[in-house]
Amino acid sequence: MLRSLIRRSAAEGSFDRELAGDTPQAEEFFARLKRALVTGYFVETDARTGRIDTVAVPGYVFWPDGRNTGSAPAGFGLFRAIEDGGYELWLAGLEFAERGGGHGRPLLASLLATPPGQKTWVVRIARESRYAAAVAHLLDGLGFDVIGDTERLRWFVRRDAPPALAARIRGGTQAPSSPVIN
Repeated sequence: MLRSLIRRSAAEGSFDRELAGDTPQAEEFFARLKRALVTGYFVETDARTGRIDTVAVPGYVFWPDGRNTGSAPAGFGLFRAIEDGGYELWLAGLEFAERGGGHGRPLLASLLATPPGQKTWVVRIARESRYAAAVAHLLDGLGFDVIGDTERLRWFVRRDAPPALAARIRGGTQAPSSPVIN
């Protein structure tokens, strides 16, 4: 489910477009993701030190109310441990057939109610995603503010995030000059 959803979402712009194809980079990402789902850790190279690190990536699946675990999940979320003892909501998705059915808010709310979700300070979304405005609206209602943009991403920080973390992220992005309008 995850591979298919991530590939389809990448093709429409919600994830890195490189993940939509059968490239060596995409295959490496999915192999690393598979290992992370089995072990709970993602292996990556620290850009600052060049050292290989393992990063905790707890994950959850989502079933809307009225469904049970005997049916396919409607969505998922993976968190990624970050500095300051918190998490980033790293990957999240809702099955295409479930979109537009009012499941976005319950998905995000349930993810943020998990133990790592309660310590989630950061969310990034693809700026060119056709769902960017809807997700931004949902994140605002869940206590996140737009903190800035990079070339491809819009960054959100939870309002009660550690100030040093918010300042560090703000320093790496361009602060938006106007409200999000997509």
